[in-house]
Amino acid sequence: MRLNKYIAQAGICSRRAADELTKEGKVKINGAVMKEPGYDVKPGDVVTVGTRTITTSEKLCYYALNKPVGYVCTAKDEKGRKTVVSLLADVEARVYPVGRLDYDTSGLLILTNDGELTNLIASPDSTIRKTYQARIAGRLSLDELWTLRNGIIIDLPVNTKDGRRTVRKYKTRPAEVRIISEKGDESLVEISISEGKNRQVRRMFEAAGHKVISLERIAIGDIKLGRTKPGTYRRLTDAELKGLMALKPQE
Repeated sequence: MRLNKYIAQAGICSRRAADELTKEGKVKINGAVMKEPGYDVKPGDVVTVGTRTITTSEKLCYYALNKPVGYVCTAKDEKGRKTVVSLLADVEARVYPVGRLDYDTSGLLILTNDGELTNLIASPDSTIRKTYQARIAGRLSLDELWTLRNGIIIDLPVNTKDGRRTVRKYKTRPAEVRIISEKGDESLVEISISEGKNRQVRRMFEAAGHKVISLERIAIGDIKLGRTKPGTYRRLTDAELKGLMALKPQE
């Protein structure tokens, strides 16, 4: 396996960034600095990036989980809250969630030990569509629907260079939005976005003047939640895996 792919698959960085790290002398093979990005990693080679020794010896595996409300998207939580990884207790491989869903958001979550794929999907530059069903207070007007579809200004918390927390205005990318049903003073809305800012869907509806009562992610690209029950998981199908593998750089 080429060195850049080996590093990317371990979840360190992208293949391009791995090439740069290698050229900068930050990668070692069996204790010796390696500056050739095209090196093929052999069985038994010890690869070190910076001070971290990495391995991709585990068989890659991919799961779709229906995350319930009340779980955090980490392997371990310092506050003692339930984690999504605990729901895959009988999976021997060390898998991690791809991206995050809020504590109070449910639905589809991909878990894998494929670091390269994780970086591709969770990258800020990713354009993979994530689809949600949101139950909101009130009914969307035509103007609000148009604004959500064409980009709405939200307040986005960010960290400044000196470590302070501040809020900046951010215009979202165009989204696909449709009203599924309206009943009383509530609406069920499907929304599909091609980015993933912090609590973005909730912020979008709040900017339009509607509180989100409940939120569920039902699809990531062509991978759908389907009939997977809350708290349970399944392996990705061959067709789903083929779609994900197409995201990776070609050899």
